[in-house]
Amino acid sequence: MAAPLPTAVAPVAVSALPEQLTMHVAAQVLDQLSGALAQQPAQTVVLDAQALRVFDSSAVAVLLELRRQLAARGKTLQLAHTPTRLQQLVTLYGVGELLPA
Repeated sequence: MAAPLPTAVAPVAVSALPEQLTMHVAAQVLDQLSGALAQQPAQTVVLDAQALRVFDSSAVAVLLELRRQLAARGKTLQLAHTPTRLQQLVTLYGVGELLPA
């Protein structure tokens, strides 16, 4: 089940994942999202995964890298509307606590 977007208690920025996030486009998606998220002044960045339809384990790697980049700036990453299959991959790789939904 997809988690709803959080209500704004603290400053929150929302960005969206693309429809496709596979190894063939992972570097490009990472570059785009890194640039966009670096500009966000909010302490919490929510990535809305509702549009994500075609993905592989590269999606998990991209999310972990985005989380690392945000953490280096003292910010947090949260996922919203995460597809069940992506949640299963996150669990399979044992990184659920790093990528909260």
